[in-house]
Amino acid sequence: MGDLEIRPAAAGDIPAIVDMLADDPLGAQRESPDDHRPYLAALERLSSDPNQHLVVAVRQGCVVGTLQLTIVPGLSRRGSTRSIIEGVRIHTEERGSGLGTRLIEWAIDESRHQGCQLVQLTSDSTRTDAHRFYERLGFSASHVGFKLAL
Repeated sequence: MGDLEIRPAAAGDIPAIVDMLADDPLGAQRESPDDHRPYLAALERLSSDPNQHLVVAVRQGCVVGTLQLTIVPGLSRRGSTRSIIEGVRIHTEERGSGLGTRLIEWAIDESRHQGCQLVQLTSDSTRTDAHRFYERLGFSASHVGFKLAL
């Protein structure tokens, strides 16, 4: 994995990121790979917020993975800061290569660097393979998550 670079996402990465977001049954229903405008606007908002880290994993000039790390200062847990990992995607050809582990390790290391005491994430209840993956990395399914579409 020495040929892997993890760096902040740029506008030119959006097509590859959106393709990965749309490359599964859930993403295919909610992403719009033919219209990059909303994703570019979102990247602009993310890039201007120091608590947002949208990164890509690049191998041989190709974007092969992505995730978003959000740093959340808080009052609970004695004023602790936590991070939230979102939108983890690995290119189909890279799955099983250890790239997902490398990206999550990057997010955990960056969370420590940012002074976080807790890293959390959610995963759709249908993604059982992802649940096993996160548990192998030390995460526990300790909470029940709820979402409300607006």
